Formats: sequence, structure tokens, C-alpha cells
Amino acid sequence: MEALLLKSNLLIRDQKLDFRRFLFDKIDWNDRLIGVLGARGTGKTTLLLQLAVQEFTPQNTGRVLYTSLDDIYFSANTLVGLAEQFEKLGGEILILDEVHKYPNWAREIKNIYDFQRGLKIIFTGSSIIDMIKENADLSRRAIFYNLPGLSFREYLNISGLGNFKAIELESLIKGHESIANKITKDFKPLIHFPNYLKAGYYPFFKENPNTYYIRIEQVLKLILEIDLQFIKGIDSHNLRKLYQLLYILSQSVPFTPNISKLSEKIGITRNTLLLYLSYLEKAKIINSLQANGKSTSILQKPDKIYLENTNLGYAISKQEINTGNERETFFLNQLKNAGHEVHLPKYGDFSVNETYVFEIGGYNKSATQLQNQANSYVVSDGLEVGFKSKIPLWLFGFLY
Repeated sequence: MEALLLKSNLLIRDQKLDFRRFLFDKIDWNDRLIGVLGARGTGKTTLLLQLAVQEFTPQNTGRVLYTSLDDIYFSANTLVGLAEQFEKLGGEILILDEVHKYPNWAREIKNIYDFQRGLKIIFTGSSIIDMIKENADLSRRAIFYNLPGLSFREYLNISGLGNFKAIELESLIKGHESIANKITKDFKPLIHFPNYLKAGYYPFFKENPNTYYIRIEQVLKLILEIDLQFIKGIDSHNLRKLYQLLYILSQSVPFTPNISKLSEKIGITRNTLLLYLSYLEKAKIINSLQANGKSTSILQKPDKIYLENTNLGYAISKQEINTGNERETFFLNQLKNAGHEVHLPKYGDFSVNETYVFEIGGYNKSATQLQNQANSYVVSDGLEVGFKSKIPLWLFGFLY
């Protein structure tokens, strides 16, 4: 216990507060049980350590405890035992990282929540693990949040290129001209936008730009070879086929998949392929798109498949990716991460919240395909400031 407190205090002491993710201010930290989900590499650990810094007081160094549940301490000790001892010593805030690494984590957290009422518990876990449906029924006790990768706005802020605020979608659509004019008065977003698309989605881009794609490859490897093993029904013998599937997707997306041909090429059944696609989406490796009105069941074939973010395309394919694909991947990623419902419309590229329709293209993209369609807009790459129903693509990177 003392060793864990020492580690915790050292980590808290060294944590910087110069940049905080958007989610920090959206979480209601007053709740007694909070779960932060998200893909590997998006900054969940940093987020929790920044909370610990905020709650830490030199007068009571034992008030907050941060620990990762893959710590060697838990090879001989239980989580429930730690919580009991921590509360007896005056502990108030228990921060648990990587909870899915601990057997029966959900049941023990439930017991701690029910019986150690003096403790506030905040935990993180992989987005692959469907925590809300755990048999211990944490869904009735915990409030869950999801932490995606950096938005274009956050990338600019963390890079020291500005201090921009997030913009609500409706405000962006209605006032995009004045908003873009204000931002671009003393700043040129189009200089930095390509850099973000290539290498700015994961916060670790700041650590060493030269090894950024190697880090992404390592994240993918950990997801496929470790995180997926926590999923029931995953056959470890199909691991190589998952890599093959991911490579094929990186070369093809976005596309309307022929599931039968794809399953035959990889050598797995149709239902297994659809299951694996759903796991890859939970892991934040791909984004699928369904037509308006279609069901979203696991075994429903997606109408289009995209990589989850543009950086993945460069990391996996090792080459320039198709410009049209890149634009659509970025738009879908930023809208979904900001909490909007996105579908495939009859006309145009994306339907958002069943209200707006967007056609994505280059600087000279016209609105021909969207004529006579209400609430329809053209989103143009390479455009600094828009006009009427034509909106700059980069501006959608300010939604969160």
C-alpha cells in the first residue's frame, strides 16, 4: 500500500497542467463512480493524473491514490482490499487505470461503490470492452464518458498555435463566415491542417515526431494482440487474418464492402467477418456508416467503412492516402467524436442528426448534387473562409 502511494505521489507531482483535453471540463467530477473509456493513446491516463493534481493537497498526501491495475501489487492483493485499506487511512479519491487488466474488476468496483461509501472512484478502460453491459451492472451506478483523439482545434492548442474555443455544430453552420473570418484574421489554419491529418490525432505526437507512426503501429498491435483477447468469441488463431483485414481496409476505405468476397479473401466466415468489423469499430480503428433508417445490429453489413482517423491511413499504408478518402474520414471522425449521429443519405456524402446533409470535396466543389435539398451544404477542402452554403472543411475540426 505504501509503495502504491509513493508511486502515485511521484506521478502526480510530475504531471503537467499546461493543456487539458476538452473532456476534462465536460465530466461532472462530483459523481461517485465515473468511467472514462477510449482507445489506447488518446490520453486517458493524463486526464486522470490531471484530476489527481487538482485534488491533491500537500497537507494530506494520502487523500488521492492513482494506480494502474496491471501493477505487480495486484498479483498478491485484491482491489477490494486496497480500497478498504485506503479508506481507513483517510483516502477519498481512488483513481484506477486500465481496469480491464484486472480479473473481475466490475464486480469488485461494484462492491467498493456499495460498501466504501466514503470513496470516490474514477476508472479508465479500453473502448473495446463493453463495460456498460458487464454482469455486475455498473451501468446503474457509473457515469461513462468517451475520450477520442485530438480534434484539429485541440491539436492547434496543444501545439502552442492558439487558444481556440470549441464551436457547436448549429453555430458553425449558421455563422461559419464570421467565425472563419475571426479565426483567420491573424492565423492561417490551412498551413497546419495537412500536418494534423498526417500526424496530429494522438497526443503522443509531441513526444517524438520521428517515431509517431511506429507508436501508432504499437498501439494497433496491443489492441489486436492483447485487448481483443478480453472479448469472448475471438479466436487467437485469426490474429493474422485481422491484420490482413486491416491492411485491406487501409488500401480501400471508404468503400461499400462486398462481405462475401472479403470474407472469402481473408478466409473467415461472413458472420465472423461482420463480428470482427464490429470489434474493430469498438476499438476505434474503423468507423462504419449505415444508410438512414437501417438497423445497426452487429451482423448488419455496413454501407461504407472508413478508418477511424486519417493518421491511421498513413501509419498502415506507408504512403499518401487518397485525398477524397482523407477528407471524408476527417469529417466523419470529427462529427462522431463530437457526439453527432452520422448516416449515409440518398444524396450527398453524410447526413447528420437526420437534419443536415453534407457533400465533401475540394476547393471548387459545387452543390449540384444537393439541389432542391433542404439544409444541405458543401464542405470544401483548401478553403479558408466559406460563403453561404459552402463551409471550409478545417472548421469542422473545431467541434470539440
